[in-house]
Amino acid sequence: MHALKADTHRVFGRYSRALVLKGFLLRSSFRVLVTLRLCQAAHQLSPPLRSLLLLPAKVLHGLSSQLAGIEIPWRTHIGPGAALTHGRGIVVNVNARIGSNVTLFHGVTLGQRDRIDERGQRVIAYPVIEDDVWIGPYAIITGGITIGHGSRIAGGACVFESVPERCVVVGNPATIVKRNCTPDVDNRYVADTSASSCTGRF
Repeated sequence: MHALKADTHRVFGRYSRALVLKGFLLRSSFRVLVTLRLCQAAHQLSPPLRSLLLLPAKVLHGLSSQLAGIEIPWRTHIGPGAALTHGRGIVVNVNARIGSNVTLFHGVTLGQRDRIDERGQRVIAYPVIEDDVWIGPYAIITGGITIGHGSRIAGGACVFESVPERCVVVGNPATIVKRNCTPDVDNRYVADTSASSCTGRF
């Protein structure tokens, strides 16, 4: 699985099956990513195999998530090279979209935003996190906004408006304090253009 290889590279700086096993056994936040990728891979199989493998994968993902204190539904779109640093307390809405080489620290919330329009109808929106974004501890990002490529969201920031690429934002409400920043991506995974990534909805 291309995405799992990328996730492993982000954690260890390289990929091997032994490192996947090591991370699964010893790192609770990495285990959540492994089981999420397993669910998504099982969902792509033909019906007989999908029926056989998806349910146990979902059960394993649920147990892994509960033990890690992380809420990321298995259907969530997360690009290759995700890093859940410390991990505990992360909450991600299933309809959020997360790009490649994104780093999420503990306590991050990527949630939906509800509003009532002029006709009295409820409008629900979800956040989009582009590639190479770094999101610090306990940051909150609401729906209907985009965090641009390579931006950094400081710990504790509450982001209610879209952020352009390569910006640093801090505070509540979040404000831009630096532009043209260098993206903060440890062990960046460079995708093989011939390999497919997890881009579809589940």
